[in-house]
Amino acid sequence: MIENYVPVLLHILVAVGFATVALVSNVLLGRAGVRSAAKDMAYECGMVPEAGPQPRFSVKFYLVAMLFILFDIEIVFMYPWAVVFRQFVAEFGTVILWSMLSFILILLFGYIYAIKKGALNWSRS
Repeated sequence: MIENYVPVLLHILVAVGFATVALVSNVLLGRAGVRSAAKDMAYECGMVPEAGPQPRFSVKFYLVAMLFILFDIEIVFMYPWAVVFRQFVAEFGTVILWSMLSFILILLFGYIYAIKKGALNWSRS
């Protein structure tokens, strides 16, 4: 059982080792530059940058972002299902088809609810 996890552990060790070697070599081989206020200032076409208030985002922006993530996750669940569909139909019959149809139906109701509430209507403020 543990031999199934050896490739994953090896991958993690290689990733951590590479990151460690990269950071240590950067510290050892990198040149420490002389910092000044002029060097640390952001370049903006020769103008002195002025810190202004940050623009406020509408709540609609976050609502649409959350809806996008929701329907994006739906695709993440549907892709592996589609890959193994024929194999699972042979084993479990049409149970797998009805389970996916019920999943899509629940998301369709959520999508219709979002449209009825005007979550995707950008003309309203």
